[in-house]
Amino acid sequence: MMMYWWIIFLPVIAFGIVFYLDKNGNRGRKRITTIDILENRFINGDISKEEYEEQKRNIKSKIKLMNYYFNKTINGTFEEVIEKVTEELKEEGFGILTEIDVTETLKKKLDVDFKKYRILGACNAPYAHKALQAEDKIGTMLPCNVIVQEVEEGVVEVAAVNPMASMMAVNNKQLMKIAGEITAKLKNVIEKL
Repeated sequence: MMMYWWIIFLPVIAFGIVFYLDKNGNRGRKRITTIDILENRFINGDISKEEYEEQKRNIKSKIKLMNYYFNKTINGTFEEVIEKVTEELKEEGFGILTEIDVTETLKKKLDVDFKKYRILGACNAPYAHKALQAEDKIGTMLPCNVIVQEVEEGVVEVAAVNPMASMMAVNNKQLMKIAGEITAKLKNVIEKL
């Protein structure tokens, strides 16, 4: 049981640190971009110079400023927004596999007060199955996380991971197609809120 909490707790702490550093100007650290990942793959010999140049052109021409998430801020209570997000995810074929109450976890583990913040682990089973068939290590990036956080009382932000940005680190064309379809579904969820 204790090991289970550490498995959940460590990623939450890591996310909190990254969020804090990002919110405070990255503390002088450079953001890792898709081009950086591509360059590392070339340096490590994972792709040829021709593949590197082609993918770099593709990234620059099609993606330009791809964010790792898409979001929307809406009015409502925190619990109402959680319900609405869950309903919209269901409409797009997603179920909630995990729900991490970051506020409660940080209070319990560190005795700190934190704003209302929940991470919903959303899974569209047919697409997850396709993705796992296309790339067996892709489970390291599943499920699709959706966060709900209270910005101020009555104002709540919802953000979903951008699967296309995540998949840029993986050289698998079949997986990119799947990621594109899931991205469209998650964007729909956010837009309909």
